[in-house]
Amino acid sequence: MRNDDPDCIEVDLSGLKCPLPVLRTRKALRALKPGQTLAVTCTDPLAMIDIPNLVREEGARLDAAERLGETVRFRMTASVKPPHS
Repeated sequence: MRNDDPDCIEVDLSGLKCPLPVLRTRKALRALKPGQTLAVTCTDPLAMIDIPNLVREEGARLDAAERLGETVRFRMTASVKPPHS
């Protein structure tokens, strides 16, 4: 997955185990402005299930998800009005 967006926020959560990747992704996603992009890299195998569910719950859009060996990378875009506000 290439990240051509210079305004994309990159978060490396490699080495963290559940539930930390989801909790830190939620915090980063809620800090974004509407339309801003977040890229998250994880090594926790449960992230492939947990992060897409979090994105849906937050009302954001999951743009991409890919697995590269033991690494999982997600790109998501914050919604105009998240459901938690």
